Amino acid sequence: MSGTIFQDSATSLKLWFYAMYLMASTRCGISAKQLERELGVTYKTAWRIFKQIRSMLDESNDGPKLSGKVEMDESFYGGLEKNKHASKRQHLGTGGAGKTAVFGIVEREGRIVAKVVPNTQSATLMPHVIERTMPHSTVFTDEYVSYNPLEPMGYKHKRVNYATKVFVSCDAHVNTIEGFWSTTKNGIRGVYHSVGAHYLQTYLNEYAFRFNRRKSLGRRNMFEAFTSRIAKVS
Repeated sequence: MSGTIFQDSATSLKLWFYAMYLMASTRCGISAKQLERELGVTYKTAWRIFKQIRSMLDESNDGPKLSGKVEMDESFYGGLEKNKHASKRQHLGTGGAGKTAVFGIVEREGRIVAKVVPNTQSATLMPHVIERTMPHSTVFTDEYVSYNPLEPMGYKHKRVNYATKVFVSCDAHVNTIEGFWSTTKNGIRGVYHSVGAHYLQTYLNEYAFRFNRRKSLGRRNMFEAFTSRIAKVS
């Protein structure tokens, strides 16, 4: 077990693999509190198992770069400002203030990469685009100004103009990536209720892992996909 997620664990492998099966069997994930009840262990143990399993699901650097028709979008995770204590509110309007920024790139009918980013400025987003997207791909975004450098960088850039309430124009839309954000946010809200910014990336990895196998794997094969990642962290 040395070099794997099981290293230095006093918990039996039977419980580890049962926890992995439970996590792989749900569409939107399972909370550490539910694992505590199912496994019959303490919450501290359930949380460690939960955290370790999620830690091996990062595959953002696996496989070839995304290509063909690619959608990109930024989003923000965090509670509504109006629901926060007055002393912690950063502004009175909407937007990303006080929230954690995320950036996603998805290949239509293919894989997705979702990353927590410090901000949504061009200088932050474009290196992710270069690292994970093949040159000359067709990129679909909304009208956000941070995507302006895409065309000068050699990408074929098509926009969706939300300001004029045009959400789809021929093949120009970002419905795939927005669908992923919706599924992830609803899952976090419904299953985990809240997630700290320092752990958000591991949750994005889990939802991206499921998304990338959305058409090819059933419950049994998803469990096998989880277990196949054990060797990746060796």
